[in-house]
Amino acid sequence: MDTLSVSVLGSTGSIGSNTLDVLSRHPNRFRVFALTASIQVDLMLAQCRAFAPRFAVMSNAQAAQALLERVNAEGLAVQVLSGQQALCEVAEHPEVDVVMAAIVGAAGLPPSLAAARAGKRLLLANKEAIVVGGAWFMEAVRQGGGVLLPIDSEHSAVFQSLPEDPASWPDRVSKIILTASGGPFRTRDPLTLSQVTPSEACAHPNWRMGRKISVDSATMMNKALEVIEAHHLFAIQPQHIEVVIHPQSVIHSMVEFHDRSVVAQLGTPDMRVPIAYGLSWPQRMDSGAKGLDFSALSGLTFEAPDPQRFPGLGLAWQALAGPLGTTAVLNAANEVAVAAFLDHGLRFDRIHAVNEQTLAAVLPSAIGGLDDLMALDEAARRAAAGFVKPWLN
Repeated sequence: MDTLSVSVLGSTGSIGSNTLDVLSRHPNRFRVFALTASIQVDLMLAQCRAFAPRFAVMSNAQAAQALLERVNAEGLAVQVLSGQQALCEVAEHPEVDVVMAAIVGAAGLPPSLAAARAGKRLLLANKEAIVVGGAWFMEAVRQGGGVLLPIDSEHSAVFQSLPEDPASWPDRVSKIILTASGGPFRTRDPLTLSQVTPSEACAHPNWRMGRKISVDSATMMNKALEVIEAHHLFAIQPQHIEVVIHPQSVIHSMVEFHDRSVVAQLGTPDMRVPIAYGLSWPQRMDSGAKGLDFSALSGLTFEAPDPQRFPGLGLAWQALAGPLGTTAVLNAANEVAVAAFLDHGLRFDRIHAVNEQTLAAVLPSAIGGLDDLMALDEAARRAAAGFVKPWLN
């Protein structure tokens, strides 16, 4: 079996670190070609020591300079680069076979797009690339001739539950059912959500994740983004996508077929499982995760999302009904609102208000390419920042 060369975009984040853990278990199957991060110099240096990549890319120029000095001081054979163009270069490099796209937010779109156009096996953990790029991004994947494999646990579960032949999906699939844990506030009185602190919002009951996605889980905006992603990934109409709360996070998502049978993917809540599946597809390999102990499961329960507690969920279908680019506006607004909340500049219960106001204020025009999308993203961010300001105090 040939050794596959892997670029890990966003290697210092939760998905990136889990990816490196899986790769470390299979040194004869994979080699790390490039690692990328934003500002975490200490962790990147440690990863360079452990995995000896050819390239280490820091999107932040000052962080790149600091890393370069330390790499040179230790005599590591790692080329340090910086900036968005360098991110794209290590994603599309001809020697790279697999790209793990785990950069958080819309910033991950350009290198993900570069990997797609270059025909790589693209392991997409950056859901925002599809939320922002939509059908335009999916067309780039098709034209590139590569393979796009979802790494979000929910979309990986759907992919594993679907028939192998995508052409058969419309004739066989009735709906996709995305499961959600409900986050840390599933049973909390909605009237107290104004008092939520960032530390409370980031304390997910089942998953260990980065701060941004943890807040998205607490508001269920992550599920709204996943509905948008599922629509594009699986070419299924929004009205055939359902969300159900499943607090135990054992069933990661389900597919219902026209005969009303349901196929589900189960597993422990460990991101190494979908990561290992993406890396080894169409085979499977050890992920390092623990297996399910069915005798220890007290039960599997399901409930409908509470629209009063999770008002943002409905924005998925609203954005998908809008013109091309509306989902990019929603994503940008949410990134701004969540950042403001984490910086103690916005109340938790106002995140939804900022998202709603931005959707109403920023109306997309014709999208002809990446520059248009990035301009729309920037316009939405400016508008969202304006709606945050009244709530700073």
